Amino acid sequence: MHSHLFWPTFVARFSLPAKIPLITTIHAFIATSVEYKHWYIRFLDKLSYRFRKSIIIVVAKGALDEYFSFLRLKPYKAYTLYTFVDIERFNAGKVQAPKDPGTFKLVAVGALRLQKNYHYIINAMALIKDKNIELDIYGTGNLKDELQQQIRATGAKVFLKGEVNNIEQVIPQYQLFVMSSTFEGFSLGVLEAMAMRMPLLLSDITSFKEQCEDTAWYFSLDDVKDAATQIISLSTMDKNILFNRAEAGRQRAIRHFTLAQHISGLRKIYNEELCNIS
Repeated sequence: MHSHLFWPTFVARFSLPAKIPLITTIHAFIATSVEYKHWYIRFLDKLSYRFRKSIIIVVAKGALDEYFSFLRLKPYKAYTLYTFVDIERFNAGKVQAPKDPGTFKLVAVGALRLQKNYHYIINAMALIKDKNIELDIYGTGNLKDELQQQIRATGAKVFLKGEVNNIEQVIPQYQLFVMSSTFEGFSLGVLEAMAMRMPLLLSDITSFKEQCEDTAWYFSLDDVKDAATQIISLSTMDKNILFNRAEAGRQRAIRHFTLAQHISGLRKIYNEELCNIS
């Protein structure tokens, strides 16, 4: 549920006739949401749900469980419906050769905001600045100047690349996709990397593990040395091991996270509710 949708949702719960099905879609883990730090948002969500139990659709199983446990609500009807990725567009084919074969190149994609936790990964890169390893970050945001200052101060081999329109052509030029988010709903960026057969190194948050399972490597957000150590390890790992896990990631995306599967799931939910009122 995005912040600008809170109030219409609450109003709908209080005003919509009981005979009309009401569906609420939630796109994030609310416990880490900025909006849900406000007591009145939590209060109104709980009050309105108890008044009018709407059908809940959430993008991840972990987020679904968290919604009810965090608000201390008893579920009425709730479904998990995963985000999807365009498998055809984000298909790198064969892994492309990096621009500089002598450098192990990492890529991160996402807006420059606190949730993405770029401070962490820059600090990790600072610990290995003596290695021939570099990280390019694609995205814009209000933390740009702050992150650039951190890069200069630490000497980390990290480069802010701004936004590009052809990210599906850019990412395959790298050897490892990295994301250090403190929380995510269900990351489209990670799905796109999976579809492009990119090896993944991710923070060990619940949504990433649900999304990728054993097709990615994970580091602890409690210890920046863990990420640094794993980056070094992956930079020297047999390329076949990297490729096989990346291919497993693509196959997982094909099996679970396509538009056809999303539409099928959505139709099933809506048809079930329409049958209940017919």
